[in-house]
Parts: sequence; structure tokens; C-alpha cells
Amino acid sequence: MATPLNPVTLSPEQIEALNSRFADTRHDINNHLSLIVAAVELIKRKPESVERMAANIAAQPDKIMKDMRAFTEAFEQALGITRE
Repeated sequence: MATPLNPVTLSPEQIEALNSRFADTRHDINNHLSLIVAAVELIKRKPESVERMAANIAAQPDKIMKDMRAFTEAFEQALGITRE
């Protein structure tokens, strides 16, 4: 990863865009984690739902990683960070 050699200046609009993107990402990840918690609670109360809920739980980490990748790509682009 190559970081910029010179200081990076972001405009207020760029900072606001990153902040908005960060808030959206935080919200999305919270939703994925909430689904995991809800699925586990449902399994506790209705063990017969384990098969259906296991699929739901298993899908969440990939969704979280997708959200994080999208955020870090936007962050790196805004700061001029490149991957070599």
C-alpha cells in the first residue's frame, strides 16, 4: 500500500461525504450484527428454526466484509492511497 508522500487536504464536502459513508457503513454493519443476535435468540426459543437461522447467520460476515471493503475503497480514494 502506498500512502501519499505529501499532506492530503480534503474539502469540507469530501469530509462530509466520508462521514456520511462512515455512518452508512456503521449502520449497515450494526444491522448485520443485529440479525445475527436475533437469529441466535430465535434459535434459543425455537430450536427447530436452527437450520433456517444458521443460513441467515452464515450470510452476515460476507455482507459485513463487503460493506467494509466498499468503505475502505472510498476512504483510500479520498486520501489518495493506492495499492501496489
